[in-house]
Amino acid sequence: MEQGRERGTPGTGPDGAETTAPRPAHRPAGRLRRGLLAALVAAAVAVPLAGATGPQAPAPPPAQLAPAAVAGLDATYAAHRANAAEAARTAADHGYRGRAAVERVLAQQQLLYFDGRGAGLVTEVLGDLAHADRVAVLVPGSDTGIDTYDRFRVTALALRQRLNREAPTGVRTAVVAWLGYETPGTVSPSVATTGRAEEAAPELRAFVEDLRSVAAPRARVSLLCHSYGSVVCARAAAGLDVDDLVFLGSPGTGADTAADLRTRARVWAARGAGDWVEHVPHLDAALFGTTVGFGTDPVSEEYGARVFAAGDGGHSDYFAPGSLSLATLTRIVLGHTQEVTR
Repeated sequence: MEQGRERGTPGTGPDGAETTAPRPAHRPAGRLRRGLLAALVAAAVAVPLAGATGPQAPAPPPAQLAPAAVAGLDATYAAHRANAAEAARTAADHGYRGRAAVERVLAQQQLLYFDGRGAGLVTEVLGDLAHADRVAVLVPGSDTGIDTYDRFRVTALALRQRLNREAPTGVRTAVVAWLGYETPGTVSPSVATTGRAEEAAPELRAFVEDLRSVAAPRARVSLLCHSYGSVVCARAAAGLDVDDLVFLGSPGTGADTAADLRTRARVWAARGAGDWVEHVPHLDAALFGTTVGFGTDPVSEEYGARVFAAGDGGHSDYFAPGSLSLATLTRIVLGHTQEVTR
C-alpha cells in the first residue's frame, strides 16, 4: 500500500494552484507523516483513565441456536428477545439500571443476535426481512455498545421511516442495525489502527452471508458504514455479496482506492460540511508493530468512489430527519441512483 499521501506538491497549494512557498527541503514527507501519526497515537495513549473502560454489567451468555435460515426468523427473534430480557433482569439485580432499561426495550424488538456481555453486541431488524426487496445494513463507528445503543437505533429508525415514505408501491424495505463487533473508543489507540476492523471483518462477512439466506431472493442489499465502521466494511468488502457500499464520515478505509476493495458493489462516499473528520490526517504508516491511520480520503478524486453531497451536517448527522444526506441514502438503498446529487 502506498503510504501517507498528502494534498499538493512542492510549489502547489491544496487546490493545485501555484504558490510562492514550496515545502522546505528539510521536512521530508515520510518523516512528517510518521510524526503526525505518532502524535495521534501518543495523544490517545496519554488520555487519562476517564476514557478507560469501566465495570461491565453481568449478563448471561447469548442464546445458542441454529442459523436463522435453519431455525427460522420467528424462532431466532424469540430466542434473542428472551436472552435480552434475562440480561435486563441480571443487570437490574446488580444495579446497572441504565443497561437494564436499554435491554428491556431490546427484548421487545426483532433481534437476529444479542449478547449482553461486556460492551454488548446487537443485531436488530426493522421491517419484514424475509420479504424485503431492499435491505439496508448499518455499521456503526466508535463508542457504540448496548449502553449507547439508543443513538444507533435512532439512525436506523430514521432511515426506516424515510424508506417507508418513499418506496414505490409494491417495494418492501427493511433496515438492519448491525452492532456485530466491539467498537473502539473515540479517544483510544485502537481508533487509529485497523485492529478492531480486522477482527470484525469475518463477522460482517458471515452476517451478510446469513442475511442473504433469510432475505427475499434477489433483494438489493446496501451496506451503510459510518466513521470507523467504514474501516470494518472495507476490510470485509472483497467478494461481499452486497450491491452498494457507502462510506459516511470516513477517516479512510485502509485502501488506496475503491478498486483496491475488490468488490462488485457500487462504492459511495460522503462527508458533511460540518464533519470534524475532514481534519483527520489521511495518512497511514507502520508504527508500533501495526498500521496506524487509514490512508486515502474516500471523498477525494484519487480514491475513485461515487461522491455525493451530504449537506452541512456534522459527524453524527448523516441520518438526521429532513437532511440531504438521509434523502440521498434513501435513494441509494431504493436503487434510484440516477437521482443522487453529486
